[in-house]
Amino acid sequence: MSLDSATPREFEAPEGALADRVILITGASDGIGRALAIECAKKGALVIAQGRRRKKLKALADDIEASGGIEPILVPMDFLKAEGGVYLSLAEQIEKDFGRLDGLVHCAGMLGEMTEIEDYDAAVWQQVMHVNVTSGFALTKVLLPLLKQSKGAIVFTSSSVGRKGRAFWGAYSVSKFAVEGLAQTLADELGKADVSVNVVNPGATHTNMRAQAYPAEDKNAIATPQAVLPPFMYFLCEADRSITGHSVNAQ
Repeated sequence: MSLDSATPREFEAPEGALADRVILITGASDGIGRALAIECAKKGALVIAQGRRRKKLKALADDIEASGGIEPILVPMDFLKAEGGVYLSLAEQIEKDFGRLDGLVHCAGMLGEMTEIEDYDAAVWQQVMHVNVTSGFALTKVLLPLLKQSKGAIVFTSSSVGRKGRAFWGAYSVSKFAVEGLAQTLADELGKADVSVNVVNPGATHTNMRAQAYPAEDKNAIATPQAVLPPFMYFLCEADRSITGHSVNAQ
């Protein structure tokens, strides 16, 4: 189904829009993932929050409860170290505890080096591709049965450099091109299963990763993580799963 690109950017989720839904968000301990976890919980969702650092996840849980949201399920997991069995165990635990999964949002990411391809470290390249692409594939794969059962939504996070390559962005840029391709392939495969797959490009956003890439940038001149949430919320709340295969800008 076609989509007016302004619609997701202008979306405001009503109170209780995600009530009784279970949503897994990766990279939830920082940046956009953290802001999204809090917003989803405010709108009634039970959030399963993945992140690398247990301390940051606990701080997220405190903020969610302070805002009146349901206490989240915390999943400390480092995608650099996780192997196949870890993903499968998580899927089995979600099925056992909740019997459903209504949304999966991929916010976890790794910047890697900002340098020319000629000078790029091959080991770092592999790490970036693994965290940004392979882990998203592996997690989605094991969770598809639950998402199909719930007619759920999958949302990937992309970047402007994942649509047009830019010098010095190396593996990060290439990984985001791959994310766009993975999402398109999944959308084409899952259309008849009533599972939507869409991509959001947040644009310039004040996050730790952005600060790594642009250390001299004025953080007050760019969007906050909260400001880029509407498209993510739109795709999670949208009941019509035929709205799939889109890649939209948050700004």
